[in-house]
Amino acid sequence: MTTTLQTAAPARVPVDSTRKTARVAGTFYLITFAASIPALFLLSPVLNNPGYVVSAGSDTSVLLGCFLDVITALAGVGSAVALFSVVKRQHEGFALGFVTTRLMEAAIIMIGVVSLLSVVTLRQNAAGPAGADQASLVAVGQSLVAVRDWTFLLGPNLMAALNALLLGTLMYRSRLVPRLIPTIGRIGGVLLLADVTAIFFGGYDLGSPWHGIAAAPIFIWELSLGIWMVVKGFKPSPITPTAIPGGVEGSSLPITG
Repeated sequence: MTTTLQTAAPARVPVDSTRKTARVAGTFYLITFAASIPALFLLSPVLNNPGYVVSAGSDTSVLLGCFLDVITALAGVGSAVALFSVVKRQHEGFALGFVTTRLMEAAIIMIGVVSLLSVVTLRQNAAGPAGADQASLVAVGQSLVAVRDWTFLLGPNLMAALNALLLGTLMYRSRLVPRLIPTIGRIGGVLLLADVTAIFFGGYDLGSPWHGIAAAPIFIWELSLGIWMVVKGFKPSPITPTAIPGGVEGSSLPITG
């Protein structure tokens, strides 16, 4: 006797959904560049002027720079959330680690933003002849800028190195993008991690040419990854589900007995 048993195959995500995921994640990566690079220039008045808190100030520039840093932080989280549903199929632990480092990076960036906003508030409310002693104000302002400098080292540098190692490994193994791109990311992650360690222990500072050299591969990795995902999407990979022709979700298997 032959009977037919209807078995339900796991529901699969259409290819278009994966393509949209790549596009969204890539767009978030590109937003981080569009926001973070101008922010460095806009924040230069408060970062490079030790007496900013008692000066005429460039509050509009600083506020706009802080706003762009907030966008950078949120876009970083968005890129991780968008990619998690795909890369977790390669290795869930690494994928969770990638999301965690992105969240930590965003949180540290926000601490830096708050410290600079505090400098602006201090300048507006306490500076001037009727305010507190100017030397004390300068000392407090410099302390708040120092907080931001440390957050810049630990956020967009240390956390960026760690998430490059994690996501680079996931992308390399899954072949979602050409392997050259994650290879640059993994090499850059190691270099930047060594660079951050040297800066942390006083070997040199963030203005050193060595830091620029160490950070360059991460810049290339994130920019090329973002552009590739927006323009090309993901390459065919065992971890990317494909649509079943005709939308059939199950198959009929003959059983003899």
